Amino acid sequence: MNFPRTTVAGISLPRMLIGTNWIFGWSHRGHAADTFINEQHSAVDATLRVVSAFTEYGIDAMMAPFSTHANISSRVKQIEDKLGKKIIKIDTPILNVDDNEAARREAKAVIKNSADLGCKFCLIHHSSCEQLVNKNKQTIERLGDYTDMIREAGLIPGLSAHMPEIIQYSDNNNYDVETYIQIFNCLGFLMQVEVESVIKIIHEAKKPVMTIKPMAAGRTTAYIGLTFNWSVLRAQDMITCGCINEHEVHEDVEISLAALERRLPNLEGRSSPGKTSIIK
Repeated sequence: MNFPRTTVAGISLPRMLIGTNWIFGWSHRGHAADTFINEQHSAVDATLRVVSAFTEYGIDAMMAPFSTHANISSRVKQIEDKLGKKIIKIDTPILNVDDNEAARREAKAVIKNSADLGCKFCLIHHSSCEQLVNKNKQTIERLGDYTDMIREAGLIPGLSAHMPEIIQYSDNNNYDVETYIQIFNCLGFLMQVEVESVIKIIHEAKKPVMTIKPMAAGRTTAYIGLTFNWSVLRAQDMITCGCINEHEVHEDVEISLAALERRLPNLEGRSSPGKTSIIK
């Protein structure tokens, strides 16, 4: 079974991307949850099962800060070797964007590392990108310095736009950007403005958008979070979905396909010590 796909800068991508917060310990919930994730994925086999489950559906693209976290790139390389399949890597590097030559050399080295690791896309991390934003002029200052570096390294440039204005400023100024990352979920979790404004920005974006945190880091169920996002996103947009184990992968894919096909998902009923005719 192949999950529906879209195209970004001529590259075919699945509309569901493999998220990594729930593999590498960034729960957005607290230390206890981070510890649980790290314990769950202490061995590469646990991560292998998750990635393998995604690839069963043709979901072969992963988003992570590959070039700035050596443990991630090393683990994914092991998984590729075991699966005998290549993963399309969407890198989200944190760059030193200080306005001096030493900082530019440092940024260029990180981007070169991204290329050396076999990444296809290089989307500047929001913590770096937002330092360049000038809201008064509605510009992203010196962005061309970094998109040129990305192009020179043979990578496809994009921006992580936690700040929704980044999409607008980039499009309005015709910056050399092929795709965006944007937080989007039904709860408005970590979104800087309300849901209604962000979905309008996504719909008006000139390039495909990779949405993240569809389930608000576990604050809503997969059925609610994924069904909402799929119902309002455009056909070219994507959802990045993190899973703690392979069982979540199969559930999330079925929920997603059901939403896209406008049917009820075929899921096992939840456990309960006192099941009724309603809880099946």
